[in-house]
Amino acid sequence: MPKKKTIITFKPKQVVKRLFAALPDRARDVVTGRFGLGTTTTRMTLEKIGEKYGITRERVRQIENYSITNIRKSDAYKKEATVFEEMAKIIEDLGTMITEDELLKHMSDDKSIQNHIHFLLVVGDAFTKEKENEQFHHRWYVDKKLAKSIEDALKKVYETIPDDALIPESEMIESFLQHIENISDTYRNEEILKRWLTVSKRIGKNPLGEWGKSDSSNIKVKGMRDYAFLVIRRHGSPVHFREVAKLIEQYFNKKAHVATTHNELIKDPRFVLVGRGLYALKEWGYNSGPVRDVIKEILEKEGPLTREEIMEKVLKERYVKENTILVNLQNSDYFKKDKNGRYSVVK
Repeated sequence: MPKKKTIITFKPKQVVKRLFAALPDRARDVVTGRFGLGTTTTRMTLEKIGEKYGITRERVRQIENYSITNIRKSDAYKKEATVFEEMAKIIEDLGTMITEDELLKHMSDDKSIQNHIHFLLVVGDAFTKEKENEQFHHRWYVDKKLAKSIEDALKKVYETIPDDALIPESEMIESFLQHIENISDTYRNEEILKRWLTVSKRIGKNPLGEWGKSDSSNIKVKGMRDYAFLVIRRHGSPVHFREVAKLIEQYFNKKAHVATTHNELIKDPRFVLVGRGLYALKEWGYNSGPVRDVIKEILEKEGPLTREEIMEKVLKERYVKENTILVNLQNSDYFKKDKNGRYSVVK
């Protein structure tokens, strides 16, 4: 379901045009190029604009800064006070801090309009931008204290997540809430909390809505093996490779050929063949290899067991006929039976 957009009451391009009245021609042209406000939405680099005017990139930067300062001091800027108040209210309603990409997409799908809104954010006194770093995406906020609290909480949450964990969304939100200090009830809102979580570059969500560390293959899904892992995990029990292919197409809308899917399952140690064409996840406790090896590992771990006890434990790990287990137990090179009818491994 597409996210609901905020309907803005002003026209960003017209507002920028009125603000530009405070600038001389060259300054206006420099800002237009730098922010992609002209016929093309591509933002020009300092170098490109410098080449155009035969000036240094530092001089271009000075002109850009001068232009923003002049606009803020102008009468035109004061006349647009209601526009900046409306934008501040939008950010506040979205949680006071939001990634730049989501904020711009929330206000418009049009790239040109997004560029004009971005320029208004840069010019507006009420808005602060923090550039992306190793931990966070580009983000804007209108409440510095709350923004700091959110970032601190995101760092703490990240430290609690095991490397390859998959966490249900409700649990992730609950964990996040526990780490945010002095948050008002206004922001104890699921949509706002999820929006804050996306500020982190180190925490992510996979296509099935499960959260974890963004560099985990369970979150940053790259290929058929990762898709297979997620659908088998979602299924919750061993599943035939043909069904795995169907589930990949159902959940991810990705074409999954049956033969290709089977080959990927065979190659990946995360999957264990537990029956004819049936695959389980190794993390569920299933062991790979012949039934004989499964019996051997059980006996080495548990000690001598009766035939019935061995059957029960093997059938938890393998979808095989009971007779297959019995035939393997008769192999005297591997197993021996004592006078009490219990089997153990031949040393």
